[in-house]
Amino acid sequence: MPMKPKKPCKHPGCPRLTDGKYCEEHAKLHAGDRRSAASRGYDSAWRRESKKFLAEHPLCVKCFDEKKIVKATVVDHIKPHRGDRNLFWDRSNWQPLCKHHHDVKTMTEDRNILYPL
Repeated sequence: MPMKPKKPCKHPGCPRLTDGKYCEEHAKLHAGDRRSAASRGYDSAWRRESKKFLAEHPLCVKCFDEKKIVKATVVDHIKPHRGDRNLFWDRSNWQPLCKHHHDVKTMTEDRNILYPL
C-alpha cells in the first residue's frame, strides 16, 4: 500500500518534511496551540443547536444590514465566550452570519482571544 507523501513542517522557515503538522523539533513548541473544536465545546450538541438556530434565523444579519439577502451558514457568538459555558449557550449571544462576515468578524474583533474551555 502506498504511503502518504510527507508535507513541509508548518513552523515558519522550517524546511523539514513531516507526516504531521510539525517536525519533531517544532512539535514541542506548538504543543499548546489551539485545541480541537470539540474540546472547545463545538461538539454534537452544539451542531444540533446551531442547526436549529439557523433554521429559525436563516439570513445573515450583517448582509441584511447592507440590504442584501444572503443565507446564514454560521452561528456566531456576538460577545466571545472565552470558555464561559453560560455565555457559550446563551442564545441571546448568538447571531446568524454568512461565512464571509463570520471570517471578517473573527479576524478583526475576536482575533487574539484564547478559548481556555
